[in-house]
Amino acid sequence: MAGNSFGNVFKVTTFGESHGIAIGGVIDGCPSGLQLDLEAIQNELNRRKPGQSEIVTQRKEPDTVEFLSGIFEGQTTGTPIGFIIKNANQKSKDYTHIKDVYRPSHADYTYDQKYGVRDYRGGGRSSARETACRVVAGAIAKQVLSNVKINAFTSSVGEIFIDKPYQDLDFSKTESNIVRCPDEAIAEKMIARIKEIRKEGDTIGGTVTCVLQNVPVGLGEPVFDRLHAELGKAMLSINAVKGFEYGSGFCGAKMKGSEHNDLFNPDGSTKSNLSGGIQGGISNGMDIYFRVAFKPVATIMQKQETINSKGETLEMQGKGRHDPCVVPRAIPIVEAMAALVLADYYLLNKMY
Repeated sequence: MAGNSFGNVFKVTTFGESHGIAIGGVIDGCPSGLQLDLEAIQNELNRRKPGQSEIVTQRKEPDTVEFLSGIFEGQTTGTPIGFIIKNANQKSKDYTHIKDVYRPSHADYTYDQKYGVRDYRGGGRSSARETACRVVAGAIAKQVLSNVKINAFTSSVGEIFIDKPYQDLDFSKTESNIVRCPDEAIAEKMIARIKEIRKEGDTIGGTVTCVLQNVPVGLGEPVFDRLHAELGKAMLSINAVKGFEYGSGFCGAKMKGSEHNDLFNPDGSTKSNLSGGIQGGISNGMDIYFRVAFKPVATIMQKQETINSKGETLEMQGKGRHDPCVVPRAIPIVEAMAALVLADYYLLNKMY
């Protein structure tokens, strides 16, 4: 299987399956001499881990990271940082009913067709459990980017959305509720909707908005390796992501150039920021903001028609522990992937 690594200078490779002994990763290219805040890394994992509230999967995993290499007396040595996160709460029997059955909108069919074999226990390598490894790497990347602020939050659940610009939000309130929405009134509606959907045995999608502040001017490479292209790739590599837009996004397609152009201030900043902090594929020092769309979780507790490995039509119903909405737990994953992109380009900039 190819495609298990991300980044060029600051590079992370992940391994492991949802119901294996452990998941883990190797981070290559992290600068030496970085004094790591290990508690902050664990806190990021705690934000992503299952079982943290009543509106997420009830799988109970401590998600404690164990570092194996690359760190001495709390400092990075410049050598590869190896780590593992042991799986502790697998219930593989919950998946025996899909051993030879393909769940609609899952990776079951494509993995089987491509590799000729699949780990049906929780989806194996295709499970979003792999994203815990990204959160570890992203937490270290955040510490490389000590002056950059990265804030993601739930901006919509189904048809319920925040109807104010991010500049009017208090990011300190994001962690004050279980849906991770900084608008407390909207958060209550989102939580109620997710609970309602769960009772129906169904799932619901939503969006995550992420804001990157204090990003240095000059990150990103022209043509193919544009900063927004890499951010898009990073976000679209996350399980269940169906869309990515930055700056004015699709709304910009409805505007005239006279409305959309970001006019300059004398210091090089701009009066508006419809460009989303990136011009010509390179950061311009303004806030970078983007939105990521997540689909409804494919596993639902309702009966659906599907096929098995013999091509026979049959009826199946989801079992086990699943998120009714992935968005609340996706917040630290989005932040982690953004941090990986910025750290990679930051270190690349220092080389030239």
